[in-house]
Amino acid sequence: MLQRYKNGQISPSDLMKDLAVVTSHLRIHSFPCVLESFLSGLCYFDDINLITYKKTFKPILIHPKITPEESPTLHAYLNNFYLLDPLFNAIQQGVSSGIHRLADLAPDSFEQTRYYQQCYQAFDLVDEINILINLNRSTTFVITLGRKKTVGSILRSELNNLKMVFPMIESLVQQFWLAQSQNYVDNVRRNSPLKQALKTFAKGVLTDREQEVLGLLLQGHSSKSIADQLGISVGTIKVHRKNIHSRLNTNNQADIFTLFLQHLEGLEPLRA
Repeated sequence: MLQRYKNGQISPSDLMKDLAVVTSHLRIHSFPCVLESFLSGLCYFDDINLITYKKTFKPILIHPKITPEESPTLHAYLNNFYLLDPLFNAIQQGVSSGIHRLADLAPDSFEQTRYYQQCYQAFDLVDEINILINLNRSTTFVITLGRKKTVGSILRSELNNLKMVFPMIESLVQQFWLAQSQNYVDNVRRNSPLKQALKTFAKGVLTDREQEVLGLLLQGHSSKSIADQLGISVGTIKVHRKNIHSRLNTNNQADIFTLFLQHLEGLEPLRA
């Protein structure tokens, strides 16, 4: 199926044949691989990840199966870094199902965050497209397609291809999850999302407002963006930032990020 639909030229008969192949794998373990092959004909990508996100659990990597040794960055993301991912936080805030570019979800200072510099940058992506599918009220299935810098950003024709077939992909993934979810969710550990993690981070040291500002800083919002969201002045945000550093004995955002990661590692997860 590779690159059968490049340049936006899609044969309806070929498309139906390929969708039939994907459908025939709904109840067998090869479905994620077949779905990857189908999507590669619609849009070029260097990396693909199929991940489910749930409000009270760590993300579950469905495809591909990669060991920590093969991709330490991905596993660091799945364990802790995901909490600061703009995609994860957009899901927590109720972003709709559909095709979403990470660039459209990320806050204005995303590239200045320690998450970007210590985790995301290691993936070496110039563009990321996320296909979001809501499985139920608390679970979202995401197909992430990443483009390396050597390739360049996604083309309009490729984006249109994905949007055209999204309703069918959504239905297929929902049926796949109904049939095979038990193969992926066994022994998954429960873990608090960002809101809960921040609630306990520096508790008793920072005020409620300072914790609120700190959470937005860690996600990559600038002082102006935080001020707009909280409805207060930029000057007030700067005062809060100064107080945060003073109370935490930190000098910059990198120091705060290090403390936050240490806090996450110290949280004791509960069994599902």
